[in-house]
Amino acid sequence: MAAINNDWLEALKDEFGKPYYKKLFETVNQEYKTRLIFPPADDIFNAFHLTPLHKVKVVILGQDPYHNHGQAHGFCFSVKKGVEIPPSLINIYQELHDDLGCRIPSHGHLTKWAEQGVLMLNTVLTVRAHQANSHRGIGWEEFTDAAIMALNGQNRPIVFILWGAPAQKKEKMLTNPNHLILKAPHPSPLSAYRGFFGSRPFSQTNDFLAAHGVEPVDWQIEE
Repeated sequence: MAAINNDWLEALKDEFGKPYYKKLFETVNQEYKTRLIFPPADDIFNAFHLTPLHKVKVVILGQDPYHNHGQAHGFCFSVKKGVEIPPSLINIYQELHDDLGCRIPSHGHLTKWAEQGVLMLNTVLTVRAHQANSHRGIGWEEFTDAAIMALNGQNRPIVFILWGAPAQKKEKMLTNPNHLILKAPHPSPLSAYRGFFGSRPFSQTNDFLAAHGVEPVDWQIEE
């Protein structure tokens, strides 16, 4: 695992010494040695690497990584170029188009968002190939909860985008009045028509940031 080495390290360093994390580290190492696990080990902490704590202005919470070949690369909802765009991201792009008029790109590589301060964090950071939720309950949730608590402690404006019930369970941790919480059903085809479409999270995010003197996000993903 590529170690976290930016300001997230200071925020999360206490976690690395806790018994649950030592057990998690051993479990994940063993899983990578004996099974096909996604994302590649060096990509596990990419969301932290590309979006340092002091730069975070938006948080999008996912669940666990995509579990088919070549998809997951350490950011929720994002896939590398050349990989078919997953159904949930197709729906995110449709809402982005309807909300802000953004062109829908031919790929699902979202690192442009991460580089602007959008932390795209799954609550579970690894998964067995072709087995959704297979690493739920091994300790990742405790680790990503610590990251969410660190974000909650930041007193600058931050927008939390919580899509679907698992992400919305984290709302109780978000107590800082300086932050905005946006909730909607998950963009999955199973639930997008229950209120994800039409929820306009991207314009609401940018309106909130601009109103607080923070540069809005350029959500347009280029080809």
